[in-house]
Amino acid sequence: MRHPVLGDIILSRSVRARRISLTVRPSGEVRLSFPTYVSERRAIAFLEAKAEWVASARSRFAARPKPPAPTKEEVERLRAEAKATLPPRLEMLARRFGLRYGKVTVRAARSKWGSCSWRNDISLSLYLMTLPEHLRDYVMIHELCHTVHHDHSPRFHALVDRLTGGKEKLLARELRSYSIR
Repeated sequence: MRHPVLGDIILSRSVRARRISLTVRPSGEVRLSFPTYVSERRAIAFLEAKAEWVASARSRFAARPKPPAPTKEEVERLRAEAKATLPPRLEMLARRFGLRYGKVTVRAARSKWGSCSWRNDISLSLYLMTLPEHLRDYVMIHELCHTVHHDHSPRFHALVDRLTGGKEKLLARELRSYSIR
């Protein structure tokens, strides 16, 4: 959809959505997600009410310094380091908290630090290696908690908060100050 002020907006009607939500990516892309039982008209009204927030988020992203794109050599170095470091660390965290997962993969994902499939397979971005260790652990704990709750419900956040020693919000805020190259 083309918004007169905000430009292109991706509309995403989803059976998995529980509420109307807006996402602004560092690229400036805006996604408006909403449940199937919500009319497009109501979703767009939500967007209109949040237009100032969208513009502000885009400005914050635009003001961030953009790190240069990594060279092929840097990517390969990060990949080797990530494959050697992340899977054993994930296994250690899973054991510590009594959580189980399927397989783990390391990819050059640029849109997410990590993800967990419905089969409890965990995928981690090799760019996690650019983060401080405590934030790498936070991302891996977040993904491990998805093996218990496959959503971002209050129960999910309560589990992440408990496993991070009551620091989930602080860690999430700190992680937002980083971007994947």
